Amino acid sequence: MLVLPASSSDLPEVEITLKRVAWARRFSLRVSRLDGRVTLSMPLCACEAEAVAFVRAQEGWIRNTLSAMPIAASVGIGSLVPVEWRMLRLVHGTGRGVRVEGDTLVVAGDPTAAGVRAGAFLKALARERLVAASDRYAAQIGRKVARVTLRDTRSRWGSCAHDGALMYSWRLVMAPPSVLDYVAAHEVAHMVEMNHSDRFWAVVERLYPRWQEQRKWLYTEGQALHSYRFGI
Repeated sequence: MLVLPASSSDLPEVEITLKRVAWARRFSLRVSRLDGRVTLSMPLCACEAEAVAFVRAQEGWIRNTLSAMPIAASVGIGSLVPVEWRMLRLVHGTGRGVRVEGDTLVVAGDPTAAGVRAGAFLKALARERLVAASDRYAAQIGRKVARVTLRDTRSRWGSCAHDGALMYSWRLVMAPPSVLDYVAAHEVAHMVEMNHSDRFWAVVERLYPRWQEQRKWLYTEGQALHSYRFGI
C-alpha cells in the first residue's frame, strides 16, 4: 500500500493498492469508477521505490480523476433519486408504503426512515423488472432461469452461474430501462456461452441488437448510481 500524502485541506491523502502482475511490463494506474479505489499494477521485478516515483509523477492525473467522481449522498426527504432514470423527489406522505406520484416518490411512515424505505421500494421494483427481462430473454434461447438474486455489487452489474442462476445489482433499476434490459440479455447470453468470445457477443446481438450504446452508458454513467446511500 502506498499513500499520497495530503498537501492541503483540499487535497487529502490517497491510498493506493499495489498489485504485482506476472505479465505486466510497465506500471499501470486504475481508478475504480465504482468506488474510487486506486490500484497500481506493476511488474514482478519492479521495486517499491520505482512505484513511488511513478505515483508521484501521476499525482495530478490521480487527483483529477478522483475529483471528477460523484460524491456519495444520503437519501432522505427532499432528495432527488433516479427511478428508471426519472428523477423523482422524495416527499413524505400519508397512507402506507412507497408509491410514485407524478414527479415524486411518496414515502409514508417515519420520515427519518425514508431513505431505507425508498431503497426497499427500489429493490422490489428491480426484482420485478429483472425477473421479467431475464425470463423473456431466456425463453428466446430455449433456456430457463434457475433463480435471480439481487445484491449491491460494486465490481459487476450481473453474473451468470453454470446452473442458470443469475445475479444482478439492484441499482440497475435506477438506470434507463434499456440499460437494465441489456444487462439481463448479457447475463442470459452466458447460459449459452460462459465467456466473452465472438460467439457470446453474437448471442447478445441476437437478444438485444445495438447493445453497444447501453454498454457505453454503464461505462460512462453507471458509477453515479453508486453515489446514492439509502441506509440499507
